[in-house]
Amino acid sequence: MSTMTKKRLVQTISQNRSLHPNDVRNVIQSFLDEMTNSLMSGDRLEFRDFGVFEIVERKQKVGRNPKDAGVPIIIPARRVVKFTPGKKMKKLIERSKK
Repeated sequence: MSTMTKKRLVQTISQNRSLHPNDVRNVIQSFLDEMTNSLMSGDRLEFRDFGVFEIVERKQKVGRNPKDAGVPIIIPARRVVKFTPGKKMKKLIERSKK
């Protein structure tokens, strides 16, 4: 399994769509900036068939150090981005396992 970086994504889209890489890079960066701003504002981002991004609150919990299981570690409550895949993405991923 390889990692798709932003640089590689820009190259791929640029080649597939015959666009200049700088134009593609600017659009992708603007898209990511707007997603981040929307999430910070408390908005929920929904892309049909792709998935949903939203901020959720993780509760405080107690963890354990594997080297010293007798000492509990408090993991504080925090806000995180949650992604829920859409129906189309779920189906494509399930089919790719076979």
